[in-house]
Amino acid sequence: MVFQFTLSKRGYNWYVSCVAAACMVLYGYDASVYNSVQGSKNWVAYFNHPDSNLIGAINTAYTVGAIFGGFFLGGPIADFLGRKVGMGVGCVLVIASTFMQTWAPRGNIACFLAGRCIIGIGQGIALTSGPIYIGELAPAEIRGKIMTFWQMFFSVGAFICFWVNYGCTKHKENLGEWDWKLVVIFQLLVPCLILVLLPTIPGSPRWYIQRNNDVEKARAALQRIREPEEVEEELLKIREAIEYEKEAISGSYAALWKDKSLRKRMALALIINAGQQVTGQGTLNTYSTKIYQKVFHNAGQIALINALNATFGIFFTLNAVWVIDRFGRKFLLIAGGIGMGICMIIVAAVETETPSLNGSKSTSVGISIVFLLFLFILFYKPSWGATVWIWTSEIFSMNVRAQAVGMASQTQNVANAIVQQFFPTFLNNCGFYAFYMFAGINFLLAVFVFFLIPETKQVPLEEIDALFGGANHVTHGEDLIRGEKQMQVSQSNVGNEKAEAVTIENAHARQR
Repeated sequence: MVFQFTLSKRGYNWYVSCVAAACMVLYGYDASVYNSVQGSKNWVAYFNHPDSNLIGAINTAYTVGAIFGGFFLGGPIADFLGRKVGMGVGCVLVIASTFMQTWAPRGNIACFLAGRCIIGIGQGIALTSGPIYIGELAPAEIRGKIMTFWQMFFSVGAFICFWVNYGCTKHKENLGEWDWKLVVIFQLLVPCLILVLLPTIPGSPRWYIQRNNDVEKARAALQRIREPEEVEEELLKIREAIEYEKEAISGSYAALWKDKSLRKRMALALIINAGQQVTGQGTLNTYSTKIYQKVFHNAGQIALINALNATFGIFFTLNAVWVIDRFGRKFLLIAGGIGMGICMIIVAAVETETPSLNGSKSTSVGISIVFLLFLFILFYKPSWGATVWIWTSEIFSMNVRAQAVGMASQTQNVANAIVQQFFPTFLNNCGFYAFYMFAGINFLLAVFVFFLIPETKQVPLEEIDALFGGANHVTHGEDLIRGEKQMQVSQSNVGNEKAEAVTIENAHARQR
């Protein structure tokens, strides 16, 4: 409650959204954890030198857990228990699995793998609730800017992890096996912080009405995040939209299959979320250490490059703050796809067409490759990084939003599981020729967006259905509520007429 009084409404909106966006730090840190520990000789020796197939399987265990959490648990928890509870449950699972990974018995890769699976489940749940919560509480005119921080916090997670790993790499002689265990256990920091801050933010007003029809709690939540004159108007729009969704479509997840407009949105969201991971960024997140080992031999140098990559990723993502609501979602996705495709072609050409000296590239070639991969991140972060999450969290109606966002976002992990399982072998056999594949995918994604993805810039959530050939839920909900009120008035009038007739009849009877 302290923050409610010491911050302006706009500042409090940013604070509330940033608490939820911190869930993405969990994802960014964890993606970087596994990347980092692969570069530790102590980790490799601790688990008896796992081969490339086993390394891929450990990563797949995480993605399978995340898919299960996102597809089957994230939506129901967010809908039945609330968005804040979903974020909290995810954080608790991340904390438990962090202890499992850190203190896995020597040589027991199964315990480490199980921890990876559980942390995937926790993140699948938290990453379903977080963007929905932000989308439902952020005002339409700044929703894109605030959601940019969702993706930026992925980079914050990677930033923390890679710099911790760099510090541990510089002191690995003194740390011994703790050179990788410290990297893992630092993952406790952010979920503990989120659990402390969750009680200071309001629940979702849309959830209060959708789940319990509790108008008073919804009004109280809106009063904390909106100016007084905006509260009743937004509350009415929410009620109108939800009323239409319940009466005319379906109040359950079945609407995803019954409503043609929702089926279309689901298909588009599944494709662009899968596309986010097959741009090549998902591979760089997980295997950049392996990739750079083909160019550099010094582990400390590789750790520094990863740390700098994460640092620049924060600033690159912030570019979306000033362009997302100026140029729109569609423009960013197209420009990002083309830019990433060009970068991948040049990276592949530079590495494959230059000679190696003693198993590594010359300094100038190494610098060129690092620069090009950083340039790739410059295109990716504000476009297929931030914008995919923003667009996905905006396009679904309230009745299916939690389940749909959970399913769509976890399609990222479906794509990741497929690509990451075979990529280590692909990289070993084909080297940087693999990057030509990513170039082709990026160009295809840009074409897909150009023809099929509509613009959602600054469109209120309750009115976004009309962009996809559906009905405007506010307008139709208004008609339903007006009809109900007219019916109540008519029934009231009929009741009054009957009462008056009875009174007159009784009067006549008394006179007789």
